[in-house]
Amino acid sequence: MKPTWSITPQGKSGLHLSFSGDWCMEHAGLMDVGAILAELGQPSGTGPVILDGQGLGRWDSAFMTFLLDLRQGCSAGKVSLDVSRMPPGVRSLLDLASAVPEREGARRSASRVVWLAEIGEGARRFWEDGLFLTRFLGEATLAGLALIAGKARFRRIDLWLQIQECGPSAVPIVTLISLLVGLILAFVGAVQLAMFGAQLYIADLVALGMTREMGALMTAIIMAGRSGAAFAAQIGTMNVNMEISALRVMGFAPMEFLVLPRMLALILVMPFLCLYSDLLGIIGGGLVSIAFFDIPVTQFIHRTAESVHLTDFFIGVFKCALFGVLIALAGCMRGLQCGRSASAVGDAATSAVVTSIVFIVVADSIVTLVCDRLGI
Repeated sequence: MKPTWSITPQGKSGLHLSFSGDWCMEHAGLMDVGAILAELGQPSGTGPVILDGQGLGRWDSAFMTFLLDLRQGCSAGKVSLDVSRMPPGVRSLLDLASAVPEREGARRSASRVVWLAEIGEGARRFWEDGLFLTRFLGEATLAGLALIAGKARFRRIDLWLQIQECGPSAVPIVTLISLLVGLILAFVGAVQLAMFGAQLYIADLVALGMTREMGALMTAIIMAGRSGAAFAAQIGTMNVNMEISALRVMGFAPMEFLVLPRMLALILVMPFLCLYSDLLGIIGGGLVSIAFFDIPVTQFIHRTAESVHLTDFFIGVFKCALFGVLIALAGCMRGLQCGRSASAVGDAATSAVVTSIVFIVVADSIVTLVCDRLGI
């Protein structure tokens, strides 16, 4: 039964507001406090509004919220409410709700933040991130020195598990993306080379592009979205559950126990994924060259072998190993920075991906400039 209400004048003694029907959450759209207050139209200082719930059916917390809003509206108009005719349960809950006065400032109010304050807050967060990054890099360096000295404490099984997660488990997505990138490079290059009748050099373009740049870069971006976010979520969840604090209490350094296995796993796995990505990209370019531009297989292989040297492979492998270190550092750093709430874990994972990609692009630019200056 839908909720209904009616207002009956009581002379100078006020108004009689009666409720009937079911006032439950499913009928929340019909509980319009503003309509009732407008219908009352009670001038200040007149008699009270008598609430009558004799015809009231089922009711729940939605009805209580409605009555509290109604009482607040009447109080703003200096009109008193008489709830003596309401059911005992309603009266007791209303008394309980008003037993403790509302704390000042408890309600959320819309406040406009000055643009200068937003700039200052952003600068403060940037400064704190910089300090945390500096401290994190120092601790990571000490953990690496402890590993070289044979004093780093972490479980070897954790290292093998991370290698499994970062390596073989990532092969399908690396296969798909690398093959498609090789296809795209071949098509884009063919459009320009066809203007000069030089489709034969598609092999040079794809092979050099994949080995020196795109193979390492695409593999790193894939791993940033896959492993970097996973590292941040795993360590962030441990931070929420106070597991990292427990490790410190037991004498285990989180940098050695958690960060070092993940960093080593990516350093060991990324070069192999890079070489695999290079191979798949070249195969993708070969498929386009052979199927759409009638380039013989032997000629494509010959041009690829002539254009690519070991130096090109080493540059790509070095870049990918460096990107692996940056992805592990970004993911683990954001995980350790994570707050103590469930939403903070998601924010940490998102921030880890963004930070990893920024690190990757900056490092790639620096390495490319250095190689250009060295003539390699």
